[in-house]
Amino acid sequence: MNLPRFLRFSALLPWLALLPVSAAAPAEAPGTVYELRTYVAAPGKGEALLARFREHTTRLFERHGMVNVGYWLAADAKDGGAEKLIYLLRHRSRDAAKASWQGFLADPDWRAVAKATEAGGKIVASIESVFLAATDFSALMDAGNGGAERVFELRTYVAAPGKLSALDSRFRDHTRAIFARQGMTNLGYFHPVDEKSGAGTTLIYFLAYPSREAAAAAWKGFRDDPAWVKARTASEKDGKLTAKVTSVYLRPADFSRIR
Repeated sequence: MNLPRFLRFSALLPWLALLPVSAAAPAEAPGTVYELRTYVAAPGKGEALLARFREHTTRLFERHGMVNVGYWLAADAKDGGAEKLIYLLRHRSRDAAKASWQGFLADPDWRAVAKATEAGGKIVASIESVFLAATDFSALMDAGNGGAERVFELRTYVAAPGKLSALDSRFRDHTRAIFARQGMTNLGYFHPVDEKSGAGTTLIYFLAYPSREAAAAAWKGFRDDPAWVKARTASEKDGKLTAKVTSVYLRPADFSRIR
């Protein structure tokens, strides 16, 4: 029987719904880099640091071509608590990042703000900057944004020697889908750009959850998931893929676009 074309397509819809859907973000513009920055406030200066970002710094960043992606505070005292600010910027390129920072630091408005806010002493004890490139399986950083405030997790994996490609493959082909099935929201997945920051050895990524309790339940479900057990066993037949895993839970700053 020769069915009309639209009827033949309709018959395929139930089967198409079973196909896996990629959670990867659209391809980045060539050269795009991210910058993950961690600020530890001087003792007792956490609120002053946040106020400066809220009222001045984020606006000045945008003036100089930087994109404010997200701002978070460490959720637990062991990780720095409210004295540690972690944020993510996006730049058109590494050269653009350099030009943006030069413009920002030379901006008379920034200099005035820095002078006024540090009249009683420095408000930042330390700064760490890591330039990142999104992986080919990265999701959008604002995935799931716009609803209730969420809990975030920043995870850093140092691969066993020579195993980063295999680790990436496991995330690309298995881990992300299992995360999603267990109620985790996949956000950005990145590799450091510079050797001193872990280029070629490190995977850094963000997850989001409705709550801390939901995070604990999701991780338990993930570890017990037969699909994860199978994927881990198969991928580690020649040895473990990770040498070190670090997790930091985060809560969004009140001025963060991602919440």
